[in-house]
Amino acid sequence: MKHDLTWPEELRQQLAADAIYVVVVGDENKDADNIYSWQIADEHWQRIAEYAIEHKLRWSAGWAEQKAVTFWVFALFERQGAYLLVRTLLQQSLELPSQACIYAAANRSERHTQDMFGVKFLGHPDNRRWTRHQAWDKHSYPLRKDFPVNGHPQAITPPDTDYPFIKSHGAGTYEIPVGPVHAGIIEPGHFRFQAVGELILNLEERLGYVHKGIEKIAEGRTPKSLACLAGRISGDTTIGHTWAACKAMEQAAGVEIPPRAALIRGILAERERVANHLGDIGAICNDVAFVFAQMQFTRLKELWLRTHAKTFGHRLLMDCVIPGGVKTDLSMQAGETIKREIIQFRKELSEVITALDLNSSLEDRIYTAGFLSESTAAAFGALGYVGRASGQASDVRRDTAYAPYDRVTMKVVVETQGDIASRIWVRYKEINAAFKLIEQFLALLEPGEIVAEWQNPAADAEGLGIVEGWRGEIVSYVRFAADNSISRFYPRDPSLVNWPALEKLVLDNIVPDFPVCNKSLNGSYSGNDL
Repeated sequence: MKHDLTWPEELRQQLAADAIYVVVVGDENKDADNIYSWQIADEHWQRIAEYAIEHKLRWSAGWAEQKAVTFWVFALFERQGAYLLVRTLLQQSLELPSQACIYAAANRSERHTQDMFGVKFLGHPDNRRWTRHQAWDKHSYPLRKDFPVNGHPQAITPPDTDYPFIKSHGAGTYEIPVGPVHAGIIEPGHFRFQAVGELILNLEERLGYVHKGIEKIAEGRTPKSLACLAGRISGDTTIGHTWAACKAMEQAAGVEIPPRAALIRGILAERERVANHLGDIGAICNDVAFVFAQMQFTRLKELWLRTHAKTFGHRLLMDCVIPGGVKTDLSMQAGETIKREIIQFRKELSEVITALDLNSSLEDRIYTAGFLSESTAAAFGALGYVGRASGQASDVRRDTAYAPYDRVTMKVVVETQGDIASRIWVRYKEINAAFKLIEQFLALLEPGEIVAEWQNPAADAEGLGIVEGWRGEIVSYVRFAADNSISRFYPRDPSLVNWPALEKLVLDNIVPDFPVCNKSLNGSYSGNDL
């Protein structure tokens, strides 16, 4: 991908011309991550978003942090592999102009900050509570430093029955509530439909039922303990989240991991990608009653996970990535086993995917259904296979290449049809691309250390870890206290950005097609509900 990194200076010059002054924080672009860090006055918070969208920057993440009696608010933007981290300081008033009216992707992030810190975003298009539930008093803010980690629990938490959903109006329209409790082991999430006949007119999501307090219980942890916690943000993305958290901590501490450790991390990440894509394709087929395909993809996933357990000690690869490197080395024998496995999987997948491609009843259910246009995907900043099925070509592994991806060549899979079928094909092609990457990483493996010696970071050191998880770009922000402990940890799962796209891609579909539309997106409830 051709990079044009002149835009940060062009943007800064335009801001200066309009009397918006930027303070450079630390050393801009100090490493291969291409991260520019600016501080601006709070009154310009919305205006910088206007300039960012004018320069075609993608909104990536937003969070807040309390330091003593002051509060910092952050927003992260991206374009062509370079990231702009903008921050502002709130001292006297906890009010800030909203960026959500400029970037739809910032909506839920600002509502989360509002609920957890008490920062009010002026002009926000939807200032209803988001993360806040009935166990917290409306004047309590759980991520403030004076709020105890155990909260102030009542004997019985009142049911959350008064959330102000949008109401259905008009002759012939009606509402369908789905969830939050679902069949099987799926995590809770509520979906409120407005429909006429079987046609979906509107969908509103209500998440947050599995709020775990990740950000709060991260405070005071050691780097090793934080890595363990990060791996449990979303159980299907343990490598992606742990890697992002470790990358942020390593950046803050000035630790460079050994080349062998980076290659093993790459192998782990691509194996995690393959496992989840196999499961997703099978689950999508199951939702339209194509049970044969579901059985075959589930069988292949199970075999793949057994290799995880045998080679790395855990089916889901928990705790394999640690600060400074990896926990388990990869023997030459295990490497050969992985190579043979890939050969066998290529053969079997080619046979199974042919059965999908020739099944006309399957095609009737997945082609043109769940359509997400390129413009809508861009407006919401859709990530991973959701974005790439709708023409969004961003991929951190290529655009902001980090070790070991900076040592190999890779092609980003992009489709433009934007329907369920396209999201299946992106997954299938990414599986084959992952096979090639694993083979390249294995070929580059040379004897060496798998973990670097940890160096305690300076007090107040911060780091930003950005990796390409199997659902898309993962962002982790870390700040250290004086004693090598964590002062602030914020992880942004791709699902935070992708979930709102579901509300758009189901429009004008029939209600019975919602399950397969939802499965084709497969947002993480747990990754969203920190």
